[in-house]
Amino acid sequence: MSLSPFHLAIPVYDLAAARNFYGEVFGLEEGRSSEQWVDFNFYGHQLVIHEHPKTASQESAHSNSVDGHDVPVPHFGVVLDWDQWEALAERLKSLGTEFVIEPYVRFQGQVGEQATMFLFDPCGNALEFKAFKDMSQLFAKD
Repeated sequence: MSLSPFHLAIPVYDLAAARNFYGEVFGLEEGRSSEQWVDFNFYGHQLVIHEHPKTASQESAHSNSVDGHDVPVPHFGVVLDWDQWEALAERLKSLGTEFVIEPYVRFQGQVGEQATMFLFDPCGNALEFKAFKDMSQLFAKD
């Protein structure tokens, strides 16, 4: 499957902390930047963190129940290869990352089975990373 890279700009109220988080914790390559924003190569996509006052969703996260877990809304992330997902989960655990939802396999034995994990960046933006052993299940219905 060939995908076009997406561009996502998100608000951060502490640019230095967010820059460290995406650059050091995830090891993302930094692109262009200014005093108010920073571009990152987010697994082949363009993620831009923009300095911005704290938003309502950063102040108090909403959640919806999915597979018995409270999933923060809004959130964003990427679908990784299974091995990449496992390596990222181990990296984040080794760094003492606090997860909203610990890495686990969701919908086990069902259509759409997937590995997932949720965490917040230092500015309260929720991220989800997931993986499928069978990528044809990405848009599968039960």
